[in-house]
Order: sequence, then structure tokens, then C-alpha cells
Amino acid sequence: MEKTKELEIKTGCDRGLCKKAIGRQDRQLNTYDWLADVPGNTDTTDLVEVQFKHTRKGYYHNVNNLPLQKGDIVAVEANPGHDIGVVTLTGRLVNLQVKKANLKSADDIKRVYRIARPIDIEKAREAKAREHATMIESRQIAKGLGLDMKIGDVEYQGDGNKAIFYYIADERVDFRQLIKDLAATFHVRIEMKQIGARQEAGRIGGTGPCGRELCCATWMKNFVSVGTQSARYQDISLNPQKLAGMCAKLKCCLNYEVDEYVEAGRKLPSKDTVLQTSDSDYYYFKADILAGLITYSTDKNLAANLVTISAERAKDIIEMNQKGEKPLSLETDGNKKQESGPVDLATQENIARFDRTKKKKKKKKNPNNRDNHAKE
Repeated sequence: MEKTKELEIKTGCDRGLCKKAIGRQDRQLNTYDWLADVPGNTDTTDLVEVQFKHTRKGYYHNVNNLPLQKGDIVAVEANPGHDIGVVTLTGRLVNLQVKKANLKSADDIKRVYRIARPIDIEKAREAKAREHATMIESRQIAKGLGLDMKIGDVEYQGDGNKAIFYYIADERVDFRQLIKDLAATFHVRIEMKQIGARQEAGRIGGTGPCGRELCCATWMKNFVSVGTQSARYQDISLNPQKLAGMCAKLKCCLNYEVDEYVEAGRKLPSKDTVLQTSDSDYYYFKADILAGLITYSTDKNLAANLVTISAERAKDIIEMNQKGEKPLSLETDGNKKQESGPVDLATQENIARFDRTKKKKKKKKNPNNRDNHAKE
């Protein structure tokens, strides 16, 4: 046991989690390297994954055989000059990430020059400090040219010789004159990149309505189209304000559980099916899809005489109706449910509870008032 504890202290690994594999958690899209503690992992390939501002990543050859680890700040080859980034992955997993990135040619994989020097880091910080002011001024220049576009972010290269302008536009934009004006104003090489609303939210970041950091700003790499059909499968109210995310598009999380809802929904009877009993006809009102429970109402539009039964019970009643038979009630064949009047969901809660609260407060205040008069 003592030798095991000593090994854990040296390697930083315990219960299957390795400190070297986690890396810097302040980097977006951080990948957990579950092969970090495997001997010889970094010797399998010279490729490393380097991340820059927000969600921009690149893959580079470690031609100088530098002892790179996650979290190292490096200077890499750029066009032109060099860029400064952080190593986020090394070893075998980089090959899988390269395949996933679907790089078109080997020219896209450049070289790692060196571990960044203090002067490189200081120059990169100076360039980064100019990004916000550059974005504000570039928006004014684009507005002056009458271009229908929005510049959402600006990223300077590590050496300060190049700037990438990320913009959003619904239609094609002729920004040839804009590039000339930006180059004359900021004296750097200009690169324009068009992004969507979701990519902009991923670059800016933020907190979602769930209380957690945005998925697109943390771990999500590929954006899958989201449609309102996903909300219908999950029986979610089609409220645009609730379905829209920070990017004003449909929330990406609507696709997370839709497959399970589709599979569970196949076990439920059709919503158009009317269940007939000896006392009344029951219409579909709502359903708990994952739990397999369905609520029926005696009225098509209102919540009247609501009865919740399982999907198996509903299918049994449908089979009985097809044979011309009608049970006494939805719940069981022998026990008839007591009828109640129509229920309006908006007024279902007793409003008089507010009056009772006020009366209780008055009763508590009166004795104190008498005591105060007695003291006086």
C-alpha cells in the first residue's frame, strides 16, 4: 500500500484520473488525455495540438523533439511570422483529432518553433490588449462603408503582424474596400473569416439558462442542425423565448435526448386515439414520455376529469374498443372513477390563500400592539 501511495504522489494519478491528462482547465474545448500515463505515449507521433484564442485550434509537427506537455506555451509557424498558443494535447490522441478535423492537405500542418520566450509572451499580450479597441473601430469603418455585416471578434497573431476579423453576415458581402481601409488603419495583414451566430457565441462565451457555461464555449466542436421537430418529439412547448439559446438560435441541447424520446414515444399509443369507456370518451391531454404515463381528459380543449394511466393500460383499452367492449373506467374495469367538473389550469390554485396569509400576519401584530400600549 505504501509503495502504491508513493507512486500516486510521483505520477499524480489516482483512481483512473491523471493530473497530467487534465491540463489547463481555463482553455476552451480542453480534451482529457486518457493515454497520458501510458509509457511511450508521446513517442508515437510528433504531432501536437495547439489552441489559440477561444475555439481556434491547430496541429503542428514537433520537428525539434521538444519535451512538450499540456499547458506549455509555444511559438508555432504562421503565415507570415509566428503565433503563440498553448499545447492542449500530445501523443496518440492527436492523430485521432487530426482525422476528425478533416485537414485537406499536409500543408495545413506546420511546425513548432520553440517554447515561447518571455519576450514572445510579452509581445503576444500587447497584441491581445489591442483586440477590443480594434474591433470597435473596425465596426465603425464597416458602418461608414454601408456594409451589412457585424464584426463579432478580432484576434491578433502572436507576433502582432496579422489580425483575423470574425464577422457575421446574412448575405454575401463585398469587403474589398474594407480590407484596404483596415490595413491602412491598423498596419497589419488582414484576414476575414465568416462565422455563424453559434460560432460567435462559442467565441464570446457566456452562461446558459441551465446555469452552466455554454456548451459551444467549452466542449462542443461540431454544430449539428437543430429543428423544432426535436422539441415536438420531447413534448416541449414551442415557445421561441424558451427554446432559443444565447445565440438566438434553437438550443443545441434539444438534440441531446431526442433519440431516447423517439424510442420511448414508439411505445405510446397515437395522440389521435380516443379511449371509450361506459361513462365517457377520453381524449389525449399530455404524456410523460420517458415514464410511459399518459393523461386523458373528457374534453378536447380543457383539462376535465383528468385520468393518468400507463401506456400498457391504454393499449389494453384500445384493444377492448376495437372488439366493441368498453371498460367501466380508464383505471380499472371494476372501479369507476368519481366524476369532477371541468378544471381550468390557470385557476386551479386557490387564490384565497393570499387573504389567509394577511390575516395570520394581522393576528401576530395585534398582541404586540396591546403590549406596547400597556407599556406606554
